[in-house]
Amino acid sequence: MSIDTIMNAITRHEKELIRLEKLMADELKKEADKRKKISDLERQIRQTKSQSTFKTKANQIQRLENEIAAIIKKKAEINKKVADRRSKLVAENQKLNKEQSNVQKKEKMEQEKVRKSYEAKINSLTNQIESSLVLDRQNIDSVLPGTSSDIPEHDVFISHASEDKEEFVRELAETLTNVYGLNVWYDEFSIKWGDSLRTVIDKGLSNSRYGVVVISRNFIRKGWTNYELDGLFQIEMTKGKTILPIWHDITKDEVQQFSPSLAGRKALNTAMFTIDEIAQELKNLLD
Repeated sequence: MSIDTIMNAITRHEKELIRLEKLMADELKKEADKRKKISDLERQIRQTKSQSTFKTKANQIQRLENEIAAIIKKKAEINKKVADRRSKLVAENQKLNKEQSNVQKKEKMEQEKVRKSYEAKINSLTNQIESSLVLDRQNIDSVLPGTSSDIPEHDVFISHASEDKEEFVRELAETLTNVYGLNVWYDEFSIKWGDSLRTVIDKGLSNSRYGVVVISRNFIRKGWTNYELDGLFQIEMTKGKTILPIWHDITKDEVQQFSPSLAGRKALNTAMFTIDEIAQELKNLLD
């Protein structure tokens, strides 16, 4: 039975209880009115000396008492219906609690399924990246012997979503390069016309001391950014601390949903730090 069906039943029982309670109130008022009339008639009987008046008043009292008896019977019927409705309401609420519990369990199971699927995907991508990095290194050494040492080591690799360039990333890359003199891997600086994106990115990842990850709502929706992040995680597993997160226009809850491990790291937030302050923090770390 669905939650909506149970909720509709609960609403129906509650409305019926309200109706029955109003009926009971009406019957109580009728009974009170009739008892008051009986009291008035009894007082009048005590004061009259007319036998005919006495008889008339007595007949009226008898009729009112019969009506009160009928009211008492109706009250008993209403009370029975109220008790029955309350019993049904309790049963429906129990069903609701059980169904809500079942829904919560199903949602938890689905979340666990998604988490495991995500972890499996990460592991698969990590293995692919690791194999790719090894093959790329072997290919470079075999085609251009002795040139691997000539590949420049970057101070920092900037992983970001292209939508964040105008507002933040481009200025950060230029500040790090032009103001602080750092060797920055940034796609606009490092990827040339005709280059293989995957190959160039893999080289940049493997030859950078740190990976600055600009985490935003745009970032977590992108395929390439997730590819780069997986690569940085793999490198960090062998080289130690590598990933430096920056939160840009995103909440902690959103980061937590995307990556609990990233949410647990100290991050710089563009809402609290200027570009120059962030660049200075990175410069201090590299010195």
